[in-house]
Amino acid sequence: MVRFVPTVCPYCGAGCGLLLVARDNRVIGTRPWQRHPVNEGKLCIKGWNAHEFIHHSERLTAPLIKDGQSFREASWEEALKLVASRFGEIKEQHGPGSVAILSSAKCTNEENYVIQKFARAVVGTNNIDHCARLCHAPTVAGLVASLGSGAMTNPIGDLEQSDCILVIGSDTTSQHPLVAREIIKAKERGAKLILADPRAIQLSKQADIFLQLKPGTEIALLNGIMKVILERGLEDKEFIARRTEGIEDLTNTVKDYPLEQVEQITGVKAKDIEEAALTYGQAERAAIVYAMGITQHTTGTANVMSTANLALLTGNLGRTGTGVNPLRGQNNVQGACDLGALPDVLPGYRSVTDDAIRAEVAGLWGVASLPSEAGLTVVEMLDAAAEGKIKAMYIIGENPMLSDPDTSHVKKGLENLEFLVVQDIFPTETAQLAGVVLPSACWAEKEGTYTNTERRVQLSRKAVEPPGEAVSDWEIICRLAKAMGFADLFPYTSAEEIFEELRKVTPQYAGMTYERLNQPEGLVWPCPTEDHPGTPILHVDQCSRGKGKFQAVGHEAPAEEPDEEYPLILTTGRVASQWHGGSMTRRSPTLNNEFPRSYIEINPQDAKKLGVVNGDLVTVVSRRGEIETDALVTDRIELGVVFMPFHFVEGAANLLTNPALDPISKIPEFKVAAVRVSKAS
Repeated sequence: MVRFVPTVCPYCGAGCGLLLVARDNRVIGTRPWQRHPVNEGKLCIKGWNAHEFIHHSERLTAPLIKDGQSFREASWEEALKLVASRFGEIKEQHGPGSVAILSSAKCTNEENYVIQKFARAVVGTNNIDHCARLCHAPTVAGLVASLGSGAMTNPIGDLEQSDCILVIGSDTTSQHPLVAREIIKAKERGAKLILADPRAIQLSKQADIFLQLKPGTEIALLNGIMKVILERGLEDKEFIARRTEGIEDLTNTVKDYPLEQVEQITGVKAKDIEEAALTYGQAERAAIVYAMGITQHTTGTANVMSTANLALLTGNLGRTGTGVNPLRGQNNVQGACDLGALPDVLPGYRSVTDDAIRAEVAGLWGVASLPSEAGLTVVEMLDAAAEGKIKAMYIIGENPMLSDPDTSHVKKGLENLEFLVVQDIFPTETAQLAGVVLPSACWAEKEGTYTNTERRVQLSRKAVEPPGEAVSDWEIICRLAKAMGFADLFPYTSAEEIFEELRKVTPQYAGMTYERLNQPEGLVWPCPTEDHPGTPILHVDQCSRGKGKFQAVGHEAPAEEPDEEYPLILTTGRVASQWHGGSMTRRSPTLNNEFPRSYIEINPQDAKKLGVVNGDLVTVVSRRGEIETDALVTDRIELGVVFMPFHFVEGAANLLTNPALDPISKIPEFKVAAVRVSKAS
């Protein structure tokens, strides 16, 4: 008998609804969920093929323990006894701060909640983080400072109602195709589209104004736009007076950005910047859309603040068709942040340093106290591991050997650990370095909730049983807690039981229940009470922090710029059919056939100087590493800039990228690294 099981796509943060077609404990296909509010019966290439990796022959099906240089299968009892023993020994010998845990944006809300609870209540550390650190940590930091809430302000569907959309640092058609659909629908209504990006991406064909800027110059561009808006009197004076503070600081900063200077910094013609400013400034409803092209910089938090400045300056906040709209990368980056899988906040973004909040949560959990010092971020954990300060790591659903910058340094850190546990669905490059590997269920094999980029909490249903002895991540954590003597803190028998607890600890989710979530629309947080309808648009009457605050930020050069030895700027991104480290998409035949190999885009003039033609094998070298990959000679990329996707271990772009950090959000600078390229010998 064929069953159609409603769920949420496991890839990007759009959170499209799909139906898994299941028969005889196998998922045999997917179908779009016609009534779903995000994708409205449409799917992208990844959604249509989201089932292909589920039953792959390389799925982990039993616990593995490293014996010499190879792994042997073990029982759950043996594996968890070993993990519990080693974690306990290391904690006793070196203190709780010697253990670090990486949670996952692929795990459910319930699982991220249980993982961070395990870190804080069992291990006794705030060394808990996840991949948001590598994509949208600046969104949380920047938007909280400016607006009071670090999340997308408007629903995805609102974009269709915009009169002007500024897309900056987002290859939306590749990364979030169903969001791009809303942008195209707005264009068909007559909206103007402004695109700012280092590459001539697919969306540039639709753009009314294309601003092809140098990577790392986003603040200068936005300050130039705001200078024009102020000079032409296009700012919303009434909104500024009533709902903001700090306009004088912003005015004093942007006056130092004449368009001629901005042109020199960004490479964008002054007349195009002026046209963009007038188009955005004169629109009744203007929206900003951004992604990792804004955040993955040493100035990532300042970049985000600059987008908020532009929205506040023009009064484009709290209304349909407006707002600041960060597009989250993975399907549950938003939820993992919401539920406290971060080193400085408990669930609901409540500070770990606040005595009253810690006491409240400790009381709900039934523990005497919780750690009070902020923990380490992803990159800091690996640095500390390399230095011998972190002795053990527990990595769940993450593959830092492919996703983190300066991969050689990552490997050094992981190999320097006394003990590494990896919990995943496939034997990833990181799992190969582990002492113990634990097999988990994938999203189609468990029940739980996910929160998409627009803060929509959605219920995902179980379609099939996991393979072999694999079980849900939350069940593994509960078993491990029991093995470590903390069974009473993790008494859960279902994902719904976990949700009932987490909503007591997370104010934004307080009014949600599985019964209320059992509908295509889900609920959008904040939803404080069980009779509350949810909040699709934030900051309607006032910002979450009260008045929106202008943050005066200026252009700062990237941490690494081209020179004679490394004359090209490398920037990175995604392609439409692959996803992050490729652990799922590269095991999907349809998706992998679309883009099976690594490549580097090179401008024709640069290629001519290097003696490189399309298809040549080239060597790419940075101060951190060296790879070989295929050359794609194209005028999509500007002179002096090269581009690589980061999905391919054979041509791992992150061997080259710069681990220099944004001082506020601690995100690495993936988007700018100095490299040299030569024809491979």
